[in-house]
Amino acid sequence: MRQVKSEVLFNRKVISGCFVMGLYCPEIARSAEPGQFVHLRVEDREEPLLRRPFSIYRVENEKIEILYKVVGRGTKILSRKRRGEKIDLLGPLGKGFKIDSTVKRLILVAGGVGVAPLYFLTSRWAIAKMREVIVFLGAESKERLLCEEEFKGLGTKVKVATENGSRGFKGLISDLFAKWLSSGQLLSESLICACGPLPMLRKIASLSKRSKAVCYVSLEQRMGCGIGACRGCIIRGKNGYLRVCKDGPVFNAQDIDWNWMP
Repeated sequence: MRQVKSEVLFNRKVISGCFVMGLYCPEIARSAEPGQFVHLRVEDREEPLLRRPFSIYRVENEKIEILYKVVGRGTKILSRKRRGEKIDLLGPLGKGFKIDSTVKRLILVAGGVGVAPLYFLTSRWAIAKMREVIVFLGAESKERLLCEEEFKGLGTKVKVATENGSRGFKGLISDLFAKWLSSGQLLSESLICACGPLPMLRKIASLSKRSKAVCYVSLEQRMGCGIGACRGCIIRGKNGYLRVCKDGPVFNAQDIDWNWMP
């Protein structure tokens, strides 16, 4: 883990309310692994007090990128950052994806900005080592879809679901995934990785268990310290409590007690 003052290289809107920020931080870029995150201080002042966690979306040479949605005061401030400004970062933090060499087929399920760690996984590791990568992308509408063309550019097969039916399957991405599973296309050498809203992850975990498939989930959770000390991001596991920032954010789905969800 490093604490660095990182220069903003760009901060551009990709769709309404969602941005990609490029940050110059060679120390973090050199050691970042798919599924890890950075803990970012949006302002060098007392307020907002807490840092914000963001999955690493892309790494290129000495640059990392984060993909984020404006949902509150902190991300609103972040969206106004300009090229040349400095931001205090901690990272890379957390445990990322650990994929066994026997896995030949990767199935990714992403809801909204949950695409970020899955895109990093695909671009860094999966394409070179997998026989096939299938990506399920979900959003409210076609205007809210993220990274469809980017995933296609990596050579993956992309399946899309929108809640209003404006693009692809009409309904939730978990419903499309369930339909695909029921067609019997899941092979024994497959691994499922998912990131997105908690209700989606709970459904994907349940479907994966029913299909006897290994599934990893990357959790999006509010955090305090980001290094496991404050225990502010605790969830319930099958064998006790887990810290999302330290024990995750990537977990085997079957290690989580999904009844902890509100």
